[in-house]
Order: sequence, then C-alpha cells, then structure tokens
Amino acid sequence: MSETPDIAAGSAGTGAATRYVMPATPAGRRLAGLFNTSVAWLTRRGISVWGSRVLYVRGRTSGQLRSTPVNVLTVDGRRYLVAPRGHTQWVRNLRVAGEGELRVGRRIERFTATELTDDAKPAILRAYLKRWKFEVGVFFDGVGADAPDSALLEIAPGYPVFLIG
Repeated sequence: MSETPDIAAGSAGTGAATRYVMPATPAGRRLAGLFNTSVAWLTRRGISVWGSRVLYVRGRTSGQLRSTPVNVLTVDGRRYLVAPRGHTQWVRNLRVAGEGELRVGRRIERFTATELTDDAKPAILRAYLKRWKFEVGVFFDGVGADAPDSALLEIAPGYPVFLIG
C-alpha cells in the first residue's frame, strides 16, 4: 500500500534555494550542454532516451516558453519531475507557472504541477536514484538509492520534486 505524498502549500525547499549544481569548468559546461542538446534533439524527434521528455514551461519574467530535457519518474501510478541539479531555472519557472508541457516528438502533454514537501521526498528520491543514478548520481553528493530515509530526508530541501498530473 502506498502513501500519498504531502504536497507543499507554497514553495517547498526554500531553505535550500541556493543549491544549484552547474558544471564548474567551461569544458564541463560545454559537455553538459552537448549532452542536453543531444537528448533534447532526439526527444523532439520522437526518440525518448530512458524516458526523456522535453519540458516546456513559461519563463517567470519573460513569459516566453523555455525548454529543457527531463526524466519523468512514475511511482505507484503517479508521475514526478525531480530536479537533480537543485533549484534550477526550470524549477523556478514551474513554481510560478504551475503548469507546463511535456513533449516527445509531436506528442504534447499538458500538465499541472504541485511541489512536494520535504518529508514526502525520500521515497521519490530513492526511486529516482534507482532508475537514473548512472546519469545523475554525481549530483547527489554520495547519497544513493540504498541510503536510509534519514539521509534522503536530510538532502531533500536541495532537490525539488513535483507531482504532475
């Protein structure tokens, strides 16, 4: 039996709003950009890489659609977006917009997003790490899917999680 995650009334994780992992070197930024561009290119053409989607969300100040590749996680029939790099621009935009689009090829799915509270995140973070640790493990500071709930709860403020529907 699964429990329903707690949903934040407002913006969750504001205490760790400064956690934003960005490649430190110019070469690292180019490599990350190349990877994201490649995944987005394939996904836009209908080839999902390990469940990838291209997230489109309105910019909080410009109102323009912004896009980035994301991994959609399904746990107990519910779908989530997890931000392994922390409080990124797409996270900030989604908090303000409250809705967005997920695209694969020509298929467009509109959704609303609700941010989870930190105490609801450990099970979702564990499932995310089980599925994509090879890709995002470096952003979790040595915490893995086998970590105790207390360790996942400790890092939860730095990893925004949205229930999408």
